[in-house]
Amino acid sequence: MTMSQRQTHLVLYDDSCSLCTFQMRVITWLDWFSCVSLVPISHPTTATLAPDLTPAALQEAIHCITPAGRVYRGARAIRFLSARMPLAWLLALVLWIPGVIWVAEIIYRWISRNRHLLSRFFGCQGACTIMPVRDRVNERAYDAPPPTPRA
Repeated sequence: MTMSQRQTHLVLYDDSCSLCTFQMRVITWLDWFSCVSLVPISHPTTATLAPDLTPAALQEAIHCITPAGRVYRGARAIRFLSARMPLAWLLALVLWIPGVIWVAEIIYRWISRNRHLLSRFFGCQGACTIMPVRDRVNERAYDAPPPTPRA
């Protein structure tokens, strides 16, 4: 399937970060309309899905690639995705208030730089084992690895 044929927005995330992984599990439950496909940056297809993004850029922030090829990064990706998920729509609305996105980007960069420390502090690793993964067909459609079953 080529980029022009896909119907979902690709979300590239750092699967070595437990905070990022936890957030992606939350997204699977908020994405009622299955408009998002999650792809870990360690997956071999990431380089072909996002040839213009460097590995360093991919580790700094989540990236959302629309079917049209537009790339959203960090807080702007969160705003874009939130607008497409009924339970997160209020967050998108707040992020569209003039000036809020710049503050959100500053907060996002701080969280991104400190995500490994924050994930240990908030216990995201343990939360990831508790929160079930929602099996989604569109994850496998783009050759992303299927979710691992709970033990």
